[in-house]
Amino acid sequence: MTDTHAPTRSEAEVLHTNRRFYEALWSDARLIAPERFNTWPLFGALARDAQRRLEVAPGLRPRLPLTDTCFVDMSHAALRGLRRQGARTTHAMIGALPFPDARFDLVCALDILEHVVDDLGALAELARVATADATLLLSVPLDPAAWTAFDDFVGHYRRYEPAQIAAMLAAYGWRIERSAVYGMKPESSRLLDLGQWFLTHQRERAMWWYNRVFMPLGLRFQKPLAWRDGLGDTAGVDELLLVCRRGPAPPSP
Repeated sequence: MTDTHAPTRSEAEVLHTNRRFYEALWSDARLIAPERFNTWPLFGALARDAQRRLEVAPGLRPRLPLTDTCFVDMSHAALRGLRRQGARTTHAMIGALPFPDARFDLVCALDILEHVVDDLGALAELARVATADATLLLSVPLDPAAWTAFDDFVGHYRRYEPAQIAAMLAAYGWRIERSAVYGMKPESSRLLDLGQWFLTHQRERAMWWYNRVFMPLGLRFQKPLAWRDGLGDTAGVDELLLVCRRGPAPPSP
């Protein structure tokens, strides 16, 4: 597929950026329980109905229950933190999941697809390990025109047009059942620039402030997710959380 946000980086460069950023982030972070996020009312209910669950690249911010969920991440620091809480973990990446076909009833991959050079291969892997009636939970940033230096810094490779991500999902048998505006990105560009400066020049200090101050504040001021059918109105939306199902849409009543 074609990416228009910036000069193309190699897969090795993108992987290096992601490894460096997230290994440092999770090395000084504490695990936050999934019940503390605004995704929990829906995700917890879906998890209760799914015996076989997979979450890809949760870091130390898992959204599915720690018990009886398989967690996959490339960060050793994140995996250590998850294991300390009794979670089942595997060191792997989204493009090569070490599981048999049709293994999981519920698959969760938040804030990951935009980091992967071969996003079609990643979607193919998610589809491969999902059962015929599985649910997929996915989040992606929108609007290539909204690209900033911060996207480069945190290891993003792309942003998506809404119709583009819908078509990609459909190609692998997924339909978007509902969606919600998502993410904790500050609206102030000056705040983002300041955060990026500290992450570049005073990384340890910046990570401490993020993990100990800004993340707890973000959790405290979360708003309940407002779900709508399908993609909904995406004008001005920075990031979208999608609930996807396998197969055709049910007939109208």
